[in-house]
Amino acid sequence: MVGIALDVMGGDYAPQEVLKGAQEALKASKGIFLYLVGTQEALSEFPGHERVSKVVASQWVKMDEAPSEALRRKLDSSIRRAFELVKKGKAQAVVSAGNSGATYACALFTLGRISGVMRPAIATVLPTLKNPAVLIDAGANVDCKPAHLLQFAFMGSLFAERILGIQNPRVGLLSIGEEGGKGNFLVKRAHALLSESPLNYIGNIEGRHIYLGEAEVIVCDGFVGNICLKVSEGVAEAVAEMLKAEVKKDPLAILGFSLARRALKRFRKRTDWREHGGAPLLGVNGVVIIGHGRSDARAIKNAILVAQKFVETGLTERLGKSLHQKSKSLKENQAIQ
Repeated sequence: MVGIALDVMGGDYAPQEVLKGAQEALKASKGIFLYLVGTQEALSEFPGHERVSKVVASQWVKMDEAPSEALRRKLDSSIRRAFELVKKGKAQAVVSAGNSGATYACALFTLGRISGVMRPAIATVLPTLKNPAVLIDAGANVDCKPAHLLQFAFMGSLFAERILGIQNPRVGLLSIGEEGGKGNFLVKRAHALLSESPLNYIGNIEGRHIYLGEAEVIVCDGFVGNICLKVSEGVAEAVAEMLKAEVKKDPLAILGFSLARRALKRFRKRTDWREHGGAPLLGVNGVVIIGHGRSDARAIKNAILVAQKFVETGLTERLGKSLHQKSKSLKENQAIQ
């Protein structure tokens, strides 16, 4: 049984959608035990369940609060109590769709980093024309050094191997051009480090290469990665709405749409971020799944199931061992600017 601490107060639609997602996850998997962490009022809405324990927290972190302030002043917040459950050994994972900065800060403060890891990073799975791709970092680190990007590449590669089942994944560095001399100082120095690494590094890739499936691991700093992720989500939603609007204008298109409904449903499922649930924070000494702030019940359910899979595959332990074996030079690279 995998114990998962769920931040009931995290997200734009919390606590109602989070609690609905918890119910759906319990129905979908018999192998999870949920620790629901939230206010007394919020938890009172959830019916009793043999695989649920309610943990009352008197505070919660709002989406617009500064992480440092929340960590220092809100000692009884739902996200902090969730991490304490993992630290005490009661739960094996934390799931939150709340303030990602506060989640990151609490993870570092409570669980700490895996030995040798300089900066934990968020890894997001993206659909492509070929294999799924891992975008790392998707928002945890706005300012990075070249050595950080090198380590992101190692962690993303291991994620692709262990979770996505891709052998020897191709690693690409996101830049403004394919040539090695293109990009800012960070990208140029990271390119040099990656070129000397044992990874299957294919060089710089442009944004247009991401969804063509040119690489299974896309490396960038968190500032670029988060913008890339949000633009992708916006385009997918806009295309869907444009398609609906155009179909309604033409009776024949409506008929064609009806005939293609099953294929369109599969396409929507493949491209919908809710199906992935949440993104893992790689590099911390525990399993942390960060959900989208707009997560609804379906997204929360899938985030919980993702957390279960991570715990069962033992990725955190494997990540620590593999990083030690594959990147002995990382400590030396910390001094590289």
